[in-house]
Amino acid sequence: MNALDRHDEELGRVMGGRVDLREGTRSADKHRAILEAATEIFLDRGYAGASMDEVAARAAVGKQTVYKHFVDKRSLFTEIVLGTTNQVDGMVQLIAETLSRTDHVERELTALARRFLLTLMDPQLLRLRRLIIASAGQFPELGRAWYQQGFERVLGSLTDSFTRLAERGLMNVREPGRAADHFVGMLLWIPLNKAMFMGEDRPYTTAELEAHADAAVQAFLASHGRP
Repeated sequence: MNALDRHDEELGRVMGGRVDLREGTRSADKHRAILEAATEIFLDRGYAGASMDEVAARAAVGKQTVYKHFVDKRSLFTEIVLGTTNQVDGMVQLIAETLSRTDHVERELTALARRFLLTLMDPQLLRLRRLIIASAGQFPELGRAWYQQGFERVLGSLTDSFTRLAERGLMNVREPGRAADHFVGMLLWIPLNKAMFMGEDRPYTTAELEAHADAAVQAFLASHGRP
């Protein structure tokens, strides 16, 4: 830890405290402004290149205000990273509420595949994913939590849904967990890796992603469709 980081951490201990984050309060507005400013700075400069001074300036708040909300740079980074797992909540709920109870597997699985792929290929999320991977050596627990709270929950929900669909005779699935792995792998392998390795935020159009999702569903159901 360098001198600036030690100074930041010590100031965080002094200034840190509880703030009122109820919707519509000034504290909630400032909290959101800090998160938005910090997100852009982390994405532009990486963790090491970001400073709390710059966050405060871009959020148009005092540095003391930043430390009232976040005890140090690490806690700010952690909230930004883990906050993105909220985007997965809707996906998990969608799987749990519709896929496992539907009588139209192809239709619902296609809608799910399109939404899942479009969500993970969002340019902002791609940039954050690169940042998390780049920081995995420094914050392995954060990368692990991001995977477990996000991606792993989706796999778990898919596994449960495939199990129920197989029990109802609507899918031919002997190993639901492995089937979930195969489905997500077919859906994401090429688009996501192309975006990650080539550094492109929009390597595909929406139409191209939807066509890829449709083809993945067709290939998956050719093996795991109705017996």
